[in-house]
Amino acid sequence: MEVTNRRILVLGGAGLVGMAVCRELLKHGPAAIIVGSIDEASARAAVEVLQQAHPGTPTDLIPAWGNLFVREEFKDLPPATLSRDPATRAILLRDLYEEMSGENRADILHSNALYRLIRTQQPDGIVDCINTATVFAYQNVYESAQQLLALSVTDPDNLVGVVEQHLTRSSIPQLVRHMQILLEACRADPAEGYEGVKVYIKVGTSGTGGMGLNIPFTHGEERPSRVLLSKSAVSGAHTLLLFLMARTPGAPIVKEIKPTAAIAWKRIGHGEIRRRGLPIPRYDCPPDAAYPLADALGRNGQFGQPIEGALEATFIDTGENGLFSANEFKVISSLGLMQFVTPEEIAESAVYEIRGGNTGNDVIAGLDATVMRSSYRAGFLRHVAVERLDALAEEHGGDVAAFEMLGPPRLSKLLYEGEILHRAMGTTAAILEATHDQLSQRACDVVERDCGLRSAAISVGIPILLPDGQRLLRGPEIKADAPADGWIDLRPAHMEQWQRWLAAMLEEARRDADVGELSASSAFARSFSQPGSWAIPDTFDVGEMVAWIFRNPDQGERIKG
Repeated sequence: MEVTNRRILVLGGAGLVGMAVCRELLKHGPAAIIVGSIDEASARAAVEVLQQAHPGTPTDLIPAWGNLFVREEFKDLPPATLSRDPATRAILLRDLYEEMSGENRADILHSNALYRLIRTQQPDGIVDCINTATVFAYQNVYESAQQLLALSVTDPDNLVGVVEQHLTRSSIPQLVRHMQILLEACRADPAEGYEGVKVYIKVGTSGTGGMGLNIPFTHGEERPSRVLLSKSAVSGAHTLLLFLMARTPGAPIVKEIKPTAAIAWKRIGHGEIRRRGLPIPRYDCPPDAAYPLADALGRNGQFGQPIEGALEATFIDTGENGLFSANEFKVISSLGLMQFVTPEEIAESAVYEIRGGNTGNDVIAGLDATVMRSSYRAGFLRHVAVERLDALAEEHGGDVAAFEMLGPPRLSKLLYEGEILHRAMGTTAAILEATHDQLSQRACDVVERDCGLRSAAISVGIPILLPDGQRLLRGPEIKADAPADGWIDLRPAHMEQWQRWLAAMLEEARRDADVGELSASSAFARSFSQPGSWAIPDTFDVGEMVAWIFRNPDQGERIKG
């Protein structure tokens, strides 16, 4: 995608890498850059710095801020405090763990800060520089687990609140919900006149700066650190979800740049040393005030004597990773340790990729190139397997349409409905010529007389809704809560839906065949569009028919081989 005259959203745009990305984008004349940050002050400060560095730029620089992983109403609250209030915590847990379907889906999407930012600003491209893995993993589920285990013995009455807080720190549910919301936010919406996000570039992390499990840089935890490895695990999961998003129809082009070294630097100076935004207070403990060892153990406590002022020193600012002393920087950047990469190099790769270039640094492309695909041998042998399966089914006088092990229940529902229609009508022509009331009655007749088919369906958890819509045939288990999700639906209105599907399949087959010499070329690989396979008088293959429904009306087709 060409950046010129486009709207680009830079998430984490006020950070070290985000600012470098904004500066690189400005070279290409975008119409607008939306500079995102966690708080209003840093977002506005970043925009001011960019305006000062690029006076007279025609690009509209727009500050945006807030915690994008929660509801809009919570986005400006301190993240650490969100789970403390029981009412807020209940909303967080609902947003995180409820299924994103029905009314829940609309509420979760439209209340979410990230969804609303994207839909309000309607960017053409997104460069995501937020360290998502750190945000989720560094909530430290291990710490909350220890609190939970201790409380179960000492204060069982407060277990519910601590369990709920523990659940709010679980990183994988947060990552999954984030990806669900991101995908939907990026999709085109014709009703809103939104064409969707064209390109999404993630600046990710390896979690260890490219080092192995022997990484010596921790915060005093065990080595290797559980929290640090959780960050790497979440980062890896994030990459694979992006890999899947890149294979989703309607999603933007997805790429990820994953630096595997320390990122430095923002500035070098001398002054007050701050940790987590706060100055480090100074203390003294002269030898004549030494504490007995037995009394002085423990990482925290009221020890030492406060002295005037905050800690000051020469430092190198590495952005989100904090301030390092000269010697700390020498160690971490030393050959054979973490080493480092500059934010400008990352920004150049990100912007080159967003413009359609190939840097060789896109890990999604790397996965695409190296994953093992379906094979020619398997495709050849599929025919052998299908012939053997069909022959055995015919030998034994029909077979069970689905066992409900593959899932979802909707698949089993459709396979049973297709089998019922096949036994009731025999041909596509007969199905299309009948009225939907006739089709409903004929299908019901099959269910009434065919105990084997009826028993198989309800035995695997697929109930049968009779044509009146008021009676249900079922066994002890039902796999889905609604007809569309996993009930055999014999009502006339649903039979009419099957007629529409069949008509659309046949129209597609006719359209493919009505293109002259091209119809006999390799342009069409679908089995139902081969000559003779789907002519009006012919019978139909239930499995191939349901496969068409999954690929087309259900929009489940893969877009990469």
